[in-house]
Amino acid sequence: MISLFSMTALGIMSCDFQAARNNEEHHTQAISSRDLIVRRGQPFTIILHFRAPAGATLPALTEMVFIAQTGEQPSMANRTQAIFDISSLRNQKQWSVDVEERDDQSWTISVTTPADAIIGKYSLLLQVLDKTHSLGQFTLLFNPWSREDAVFLWNEAQRSEYLLNQNGLIYLGTANCIQTEPWDFGQFERDVIDLSVRLLGENKQREKWSDPTHVAQAVGALLHDHKKKCVLPTPQTQDAALLTKRRGSVPILRQWLTGQGRPVYDGQAWVLAAVACTVLRCLGIPARVITVFSSAQGTGGKLIVDEYCNEEGLQNGEDQEGRIWIFQTSTECWMARPDLSRDYNGWQILYPTPRGVLEAYDLVPVRAVKEGKLTLTPAAADVFAAVNAKCMVWKRHDDATLELTASNTKYVGDNISTKGVGSEHCEDITQNYKYPEGSLEEKKVLERAEMERAEMESTEERAEKERAEKERAKKRMEHETVDRLYLFLEAPSSLPLRGDAQFFVTLVNPNNQEKTVQLTTEVQAVSYKGILAAKLWREKQSFTLSTKLVDRKTYRLSFSSFEQNPPENSFLRLTAMATYSESNLTLFAQEDIAICRPHLAIEPSFHMSTLAKMKTWFLPSRKFGKGDNICSST
Repeated sequence: MISLFSMTALGIMSCDFQAARNNEEHHTQAISSRDLIVRRGQPFTIILHFRAPAGATLPALTEMVFIAQTGEQPSMANRTQAIFDISSLRNQKQWSVDVEERDDQSWTISVTTPADAIIGKYSLLLQVLDKTHSLGQFTLLFNPWSREDAVFLWNEAQRSEYLLNQNGLIYLGTANCIQTEPWDFGQFERDVIDLSVRLLGENKQREKWSDPTHVAQAVGALLHDHKKKCVLPTPQTQDAALLTKRRGSVPILRQWLTGQGRPVYDGQAWVLAAVACTVLRCLGIPARVITVFSSAQGTGGKLIVDEYCNEEGLQNGEDQEGRIWIFQTSTECWMARPDLSRDYNGWQILYPTPRGVLEAYDLVPVRAVKEGKLTLTPAAADVFAAVNAKCMVWKRHDDATLELTASNTKYVGDNISTKGVGSEHCEDITQNYKYPEGSLEEKKVLERAEMERAEMESTEERAEKERAEKERAKKRMEHETVDRLYLFLEAPSSLPLRGDAQFFVTLVNPNNQEKTVQLTTEVQAVSYKGILAAKLWREKQSFTLSTKLVDRKTYRLSFSSFEQNPPENSFLRLTAMATYSESNLTLFAQEDIAICRPHLAIEPSFHMSTLAKMKTWFLPSRKFGKGDNICSST
């Protein structure tokens, strides 16, 4: 136990941490100008002011020993305490101090922290002979500017974007209608540093806080735990006031940690990635939010997702083991991976681990996903499946038997998007996760992944996989042997709130025999996770489709014809299902439609006579062409 004495007993009048100067040099001035917040591996200076001329106490001052410690029970054994004396050798691998300037009244001292020091709140103590005094407290963060730090990022524009920029854009919607959500990360707001360290403090392995891999995993797991406790059921309302309550991380972080902030509803649970990005940036780890459109979830790493509908074409999704999410947001963070190899340095995706794995969150190198390295980390197979799986749609009959529908294969991992560096543009980073579709590289990766997947499976799993594949092959063969029809669905990518639009169902009969067709078209509201939220509209009809005929039917999609308003944050799922005479084959087609809700924008008028007045309007949705498909903006 260290006994503390006043600075007067040591002949020291005061200690100036020079927070404003140091924070500016350490790129933390936006957090505070009063509290010292520095980055590891980079020196900072303090000034000791003496009550008497330094010469009178010099013999004692040569016995100076500095102590830096963090945590409730600091210890040199676990690196939560460091004891070091004055030296002229600055070393990024250990704690050191050096006297830069001295006169009779003060000494200017430079303190250097190791580039792999434990981050967090520190106390700095001064020990002279047998007397110890607290000089003050400071916060130590990761340092992307230091080449010796595991989070070093060499590009200044990227450091500005992924560490210092508080204003972001998150991409929601569908693969065909990407919607822009302005987001205030707020990592430099007044209490975020304290909230972030408080959150991390729930992880008791402080000795591992020097490792950004451990810190990122801990942040993901802890935020996920808070989200589960605090997320509320989605309200069944279209109240416009709710639309503005999800646009920043800080109120959510305050709510989750203190109960004093804004609630988050289930339909907005994607905000976890944004809040994690805020905390990681605050702690000094470069981070960004990415969005995967048409993301396969709950697959257990399998590359086939089986989705089910009833005889009316209605999909529930809630009880399915795996399903296709309309979009999924995740957090990427930048760091070296000495626990793996240099090949996997760079962007890592923060991802929930499979069930049964002790760690709640994993960091999967993006490079490992692209190369199909499924066994590299616990969640690698799940991330690979999320962007590479294929979907099969089955019809579940009333007697519980299953029928594979004839539907276009739904590909996943579309338009993986993030905000561009230093711009307001959407950057497509799909090429970071997968090779071009149909390329030789993609074929090799999929073959490698299948081999690794087979090695991971038990005998029972392999037998079940072979049985399921034989069943699928049998059903596909049955489809090829019948005089089949073809079904196509054309729908708008978005629909304005309370607006209307047309959609088209086309049936093609290339055969020499007419067919009696039963066609069911249906609209339902679904969450971004693909779970049924409400039944909105359905129409059934029977008709005869003549030989060699293309029949294109036109429908009106309108909010006025819905049985109820779609719940907040939902999407429209349009399905068409057709069966026909002399065949048990079911045709199925589906399109997801984004609801473009108006955002309330407020702009101050700067005319001198009306300076206090505000001007409001609703911003309309916008539709862009392929490759630039940002659907709405604010």
